[in-house]
Amino acid sequence: MDKRLFIAETPCKRLDVFLSEQTDEFTRSRIKKLIEDGNVTVGGKITQKAGADIKSGDVVELTVPEAVEYAVKAENIPIDIVYQDEDFAIVNKPKGMTVHIGSGVVEGTLVNALLYALDTLSGIGGVLRPGIVHRIDKDTTGLLVVAKNDKAHVSLASQIAEKTCKRTYYALLEGNVKEERGEIVTDIGRHPTDRLKMSVLPFGQGKVAITRFETVVRFGGDFTLCRFELQTGRTHQIRVHAKYMGHPVAGDPVYGFKKQKLPANGQLLHAWKLELTHPTSGQRMTFTAKLPSDFSEILQKLCAKYQVDTSHLTEIL
Repeated sequence: MDKRLFIAETPCKRLDVFLSEQTDEFTRSRIKKLIEDGNVTVGGKITQKAGADIKSGDVVELTVPEAVEYAVKAENIPIDIVYQDEDFAIVNKPKGMTVHIGSGVVEGTLVNALLYALDTLSGIGGVLRPGIVHRIDKDTTGLLVVAKNDKAHVSLASQIAEKTCKRTYYALLEGNVKEERGEIVTDIGRHPTDRLKMSVLPFGQGKVAITRFETVVRFGGDFTLCRFELQTGRTHQIRVHAKYMGHPVAGDPVYGFKKQKLPANGQLLHAWKLELTHPTSGQRMTFTAKLPSDFSEILQKLCAKYQVDTSHLTEIL
């Protein structure tokens, strides 16, 4: 068990902010969790409020529990590892695979596969989410980055929070999106009546979500292929914002139209590109993954039907 003492030199800081400034090993969310779990004392008294005020001269003790062995079993599930080194891996997740254990899912997840395929994973995500820096939905395909040590995890999580890690998606939307490009800014939170869904909420009642989009191809008035860039990472963000636009993602069983026009098995949404800075070398790196076969086949059929030139879609097809 690792115990660390810190003395506040300036007053009026939040406890989680103060501890974040004292160490670069942990993300803000990890520090918040340590506080809430009773691992922090201020003046010798356990404090479980991340927003507690710190006064000048306060003695803060942080206890970092010993690492717990992974509670998730390794499974020999084939996965497409696009890149890996000592710090991180880039994985091209297939449709139908949940990223980590939860809500009754205890096996067959990406984490189960990663524990078998990789020699190490960061522990910041906890015993159920080792290595997981960010997520994509079960039926969304494409790239995500996985941290192999805690230092890399902190760097990658910070890049996502500071919007220097760029995540670009392609989605086929229902209907004709009239705008060439735009930015959607809303609050997103749990749906007020259906707790399994997310929803756009009045400002101040959810978390700010920002999505940029650009129209790539229009297929008559039936469908529009759009490129999205996430500025924040809220649950179901693109799917919720697409519905908010009045053009839900084609094939989306939760946010889409009840009567689907295409034979899609889940939403046609793909995490195409990741741009990030290497946690150790500082090198800027870019990774891409072409559309999965089912998405690609549907898109090519639409191009043929509407006589769309596919030459400018070679980066994804």
